[in-house]
Amino acid sequence: MTEEQDAKTEVSVSTSTNTAMEESNIDELKAQLAKEQETIASYEKKLQYLLADFENLKKRTELDVQNRVNSMMDEIMLKFLSIYDDFVRAKEALTKQKVNAQGVDAILKNMNSFLTEYGVTPIDALGEVFDPKLHEAISVKEDPSLDNDIITAEIRKGYILQNRVIRPSLVEISKTTKTDLVGEK
Repeated sequence: MTEEQDAKTEVSVSTSTNTAMEESNIDELKAQLAKEQETIASYEKKLQYLLADFENLKKRTELDVQNRVNSMMDEIMLKFLSIYDDFVRAKEALTKQKVNAQGVDAILKNMNSFLTEYGVTPIDALGEVFDPKLHEAISVKEDPSLDNDIITAEIRKGYILQNRVIRPSLVEISKTTKTDLVGEK
């Protein structure tokens, strides 16, 4: 062979070897790429689960905080309502004694504004049908002229705060006959 042919043969062998090496490298890179894509997909899935867990934790924490705030607000309002009840009784006592109760009226007006501002509303009871979610029956009155479970007297006013009963009304309910009375037959 001539030198020129040897050079061509060498280039051709070298080229085919390079091509085989490049194809081998490309296959390895493709395999490595596929492996990395699987790893990325795995990490993306884990990240999605972590984000979902985080969102659930965030919602649960917000709900827990809101429940705690509601509980504290309920406690504060219940304490306030006991003071409010004292002022209502004081006004009634002063009125019965025919004493000027304008000062107590002004205080009650402010207290009513405070209750309204914070969404505390009284439960209407008198003449209503007994509802164990809103009322607590502490006595029963036989009255054939009324249907069963009609509230005939309100012993203590009940209140609702933001759609939650914070204090049920203490009431007396009607029964039409003695056989309807609890514990009697």
